[in-house]
Amino acid sequence: MTNQLPAEMIERVRGVPLYRDALASGDFPILEKDVIASGFPDNWMTPELAAALESGAAEYVLSTGTNHARMQLIRPPYFLLKSYYRLWSEHPDIAHTWADGCPRVSLTTVLATEHVARVRAKARGEEPAGRPSLADRRLDDRTVYLNQRLDPAEWTREDVSGMLDEIEETRSAHPDGRYHLDCSSYHLAHLVRKTRHWDLADRLPRPDSIIHAYEYTPDNVSRFLREHFDCPIIDLFGSTELGYLYYSDKDRRYHPYLDQMKVELIPVEPGSTLFSLIVSSVRNPHMPLIRYRSGDCARTVDGSPDPGRIARFCGREKELIRVGSTLLCHGDLDRWIGERAPSVFLYRLRMTGAGTGELEYTTFDGAPLERSTADSLTAALAENLELTVEPAHRDHIPIGKSGKYAWLHPESGRA
Repeated sequence: MTNQLPAEMIERVRGVPLYRDALASGDFPILEKDVIASGFPDNWMTPELAAALESGAAEYVLSTGTNHARMQLIRPPYFLLKSYYRLWSEHPDIAHTWADGCPRVSLTTVLATEHVARVRAKARGEEPAGRPSLADRRLDDRTVYLNQRLDPAEWTREDVSGMLDEIEETRSAHPDGRYHLDCSSYHLAHLVRKTRHWDLADRLPRPDSIIHAYEYTPDNVSRFLREHFDCPIIDLFGSTELGYLYYSDKDRRYHPYLDQMKVELIPVEPGSTLFSLIVSSVRNPHMPLIRYRSGDCARTVDGSPDPGRIARFCGREKELIRVGSTLLCHGDLDRWIGERAPSVFLYRLRMTGAGTGELEYTTFDGAPLERSTADSLTAALAENLELTVEPAHRDHIPIGKSGKYAWLHPESGRA
């Protein structure tokens, strides 16, 4: 309802065609992604937006998308990057690394690296050609990208050695030899494992701060990184269309970061303590989103729908799967795996029949789970899900074409 929203938010959407009926009725329904796409961009077009697109103050982009369809958006250039920089500069545990001018080394998907290389080439009036140099992978005076391979499990010793050289080159350019490491948590865990395997660990300089911000970080991966790095490790939660909404502190507690935003938590089904995030945001002036279903799920510390008490982000609504009487989300499966099998690195659940499934997994040390650990994990899943799961060790679990991992096998049904 309109009276639940700040008056300044209502004023910011007057004139936007998409909201004409809601403004007239005083009732803003939940905004779904297909409604945003229907009639795009005319349903967003105002004289101010048309002028911003003409001047370059606004641009068309696609949402990043992990394993789902991408959505077309309009936003200011570098919208997400500026949101990241601002949060980094204000974060109580790591603001000092921003203030001290630490360079940002980014280890994430190859798609991100290739995008930066294309932007750099376009600025020179050229087409990207061959393997981009470190200079061609520099986004701005603060950030450089490392990864040049889709699947980090397939990094060669030459790949890893080259990235370590580039981290050292970037770090050593700082007056005090310091740097900030930005990453996908999976990619950083792969790097640590490979440096250990090839006796290169002493060539990975200690970062002064770490942020992982690109996808869900499993409990085991978080624990693995915290055991290896003795600096603050921060998780950011957000999206291409919204910017960042929450940040963790060094002790893994989440805090809201809702400038020009309001969040509602709505049960994914009646009586559930798993919540859908409904976000109202005017942070992006060109595409204000009112009661937008972000597609993400969360749990709170006490089961209440209080957005200030989120304890855990639990993955995507589209990936919810019905198992017996339980609606399973990524976060719940991950918690049970973390509690019973802490050596598991990557995993993927495949439903094989009614009440049966297979959990493909890799481990940090490459060895299969001990029988007692596998039995404990099987028992936990049977207890919580009415599901008989057979853990199946794998040497490799493929990464998606987006450069991100899926926790559900593509053959498994959705809720």
